[in-house]
Amino acid sequence: MMHIVLYQPEIPPNTGNIMRLAANTGFRLHLIEPLGFALDDRQLRRAGLDYREWADTNRYRNFEDFKKSCEFNNLYAFTTKANRIYSSAVFEPEDALLFGPETRGLPGEILDSLHGDKKLRIPMTSTSRSLNLSNTVAIAVYEAWRQQDFRI
Repeated sequence: MMHIVLYQPEIPPNTGNIMRLAANTGFRLHLIEPLGFALDDRQLRRAGLDYREWADTNRYRNFEDFKKSCEFNNLYAFTTKANRIYSSAVFEPEDALLFGPETRGLPGEILDSLHGDKKLRIPMTSTSRSLNLSNTVAIAVYEAWRQQDFRI
């Protein structure tokens, strides 16, 4: 099973959409605190619909707890600061895809702890700053899943 990891997500509808995505793709979802909302938030429930109960979701107090508790193969961080395009990565079963909070992205200490080939970006026009978090996660998940021949 592959993993979606949200580091300190802030916007409930994004996380709700990602919960729905996880339920529909068989990816396991990991939420690293602090969260910018309560898990019973109305907007989160609305975006996730009834798929939230089908998503395999885990919560962690911090990034270190996640790394100690979750068994994963490779950890790929998605960031606008990366040189490597996401589609050039060769994803394997049990890989984890890490995404930062909507307003600030992943912190430097996490990015600095990863080898350069584990930092990926999704191309955009030169005048763009970022994509919506749930859109970014969907692009990455479907590429990783495609490489697994859509096996769950």
